[in-house]
Amino acid sequence: MCLVQQYGKPDIFLTITCNPRWPEIERELLPHEEAHNRPDLVKRVFRAKLIELKKAIVQRKLFGNVAGYVYVVEFQKRGLPHAHFLIILDSASKIRSPEHYDLHVCTEIPDESTNPHLYTAVINHMMHGPCGIDFPSNPCKRNRQCKNHYPRDFCDFTMNGRNSYPIYRRREDGRFFYIRESWLDNRWVVPYNPFLLARFDCHLNVEVCSTIKAVKYLYKYVYKGHDRISIALTDTNNVEAIDEISSYQAARWISPPEAVWRIFRFSLNEVHPNVVTLQVHLPNIQTVVFRPLEQVENFIDDEYRTTTMLTSFFHRNTYDIYARTLTYQQFLEHYVWHGEKGSKYWTPRQKGFAIGRLVYINPSEGERYYLRLLLTNVKGPHSFNDLLSINGALCSSFRDAAYRRGLLEADNSIEQCLEEACHYQLLFVLRRLFTTLLIYCQPKSPRLLLDKFFSYLSEDFAHAFPTKKT
Repeated sequence: MCLVQQYGKPDIFLTITCNPRWPEIERELLPHEEAHNRPDLVKRVFRAKLIELKKAIVQRKLFGNVAGYVYVVEFQKRGLPHAHFLIILDSASKIRSPEHYDLHVCTEIPDESTNPHLYTAVINHMMHGPCGIDFPSNPCKRNRQCKNHYPRDFCDFTMNGRNSYPIYRRREDGRFFYIRESWLDNRWVVPYNPFLLARFDCHLNVEVCSTIKAVKYLYKYVYKGHDRISIALTDTNNVEAIDEISSYQAARWISPPEAVWRIFRFSLNEVHPNVVTLQVHLPNIQTVVFRPLEQVENFIDDEYRTTTMLTSFFHRNTYDIYARTLTYQQFLEHYVWHGEKGSKYWTPRQKGFAIGRLVYINPSEGERYYLRLLLTNVKGPHSFNDLLSINGALCSSFRDAAYRRGLLEADNSIEQCLEEACHYQLLFVLRRLFTTLLIYCQPKSPRLLLDKFFSYLSEDFAHAFPTKKT
């Protein structure tokens, strides 16, 4: 979510799924051999396609200039890999209107006579279902309805959705196609990009997501992790004696293709530009790593082991004039952290770009929370005491220092904390944080604070009861 804070909401949500019938796979198979017998071959080809797709988006600027992106590789239960992309375009390339949506996304079946290759790709890879009453076992069924809302309604023009994906153009042209023993039309087409679909010949879903308000749920979907399974261990000779505690198992299915992917050490995710977490700790309460049988005296005074990003940041400010013009969070954009064995230090950045992210600290942690507040606002401190010093007088606590610097006046710091949390926290966590702030930080205007963040705190209720006014 640091990318969203830096560059704005994502514009494109893209999913690519491996096609076991790619010619690069089939021509390497031995006679009578099938793709699922060669997970090593399938993974290598999919990774090559993934790299080519990334080049088309980032280097060849298919959608425009890319400011940032993330992607995560996942594996289906049957083993085929797929990847989710979230792409943020720069301000000049933002997709802002329905006319622009139609340039990148299509939801109609092309004419077979004019574009037979694209027509075949759409029919083979981009038709949902069929699902409905006649297909009760379809996995997309939820409460007797399609969870993906297919078939969609016909629409003559693309329109903006209400805090959701756009409503794409699906014209009723009277054409039906016999697919998977059912007659389907444009209402069943999954959104796609014609160029990418024709180029990669696989299921390649492309959606414009810039109209979605709560973008944090897109990132939580991308980073949801591996699928989990539920299993039960029972004694067939004594079915009644079931101990749920001793028989509980936390497990997940690992397919051979995922095992091969990890053996080859292929990357499972990527973030660009890089986001680095910056350490925040109170004086002499940093994490120190040591061996189990090592004597305390051997590491307690070891400068290398006790040095952290924060203490090295203080040290750099003592002699670097330019570093004193930056806050701790801005530091990573201009300096590079070196934490290799033997030394830890910051050096001026010569190339590339990175974003610094201060670790999240709950207000209930007290002094550490106020230290983070000071580091966010104070430029070029030389030490912890420098943060505590106001006009030559040493404050007794970081809270007192934040108060004397004017950081606790009105409810500015509380609003800043909530604004940051609104980007990525789940709603029940966000409401709990709001309660914590009321208890520990004692805002001057709780009602004004609630009014300002009410729409964020009640997003789930607004979604569950869209027709009711709150």
